[in-house]
Amino acid sequence: MSKQIDSFLYQNSRYNGDFKPENLVFNSNLQEFTQKVSYICSLETAGKLTPEDSYQQIKGLWKELKRSKKQLGIGEQTFLEGDEGGNG
Repeated sequence: MSKQIDSFLYQNSRYNGDFKPENLVFNSNLQEFTQKVSYICSLETAGKLTPEDSYQQIKGLWKELKRSKKQLGIGEQTFLEGDEGGNG
């Protein structure tokens, strides 16, 4: 796919959350996930994909998003953000 078509199909909205590189990457991955799920739902509604095919494709996309979250460390507390190792 050309860059122009790709940017048309997978538009990214402006990110307004906590600015960290990993958050920006995850947000981009999340937006791509939602766009692809929307396409799959439309194809299934139009009868171009079976419900099972749709489910399997969305399940695969979900696994990719989950792997991305884990690799980027989203939702994991770092030492500096946690209680710094103390018990109170």
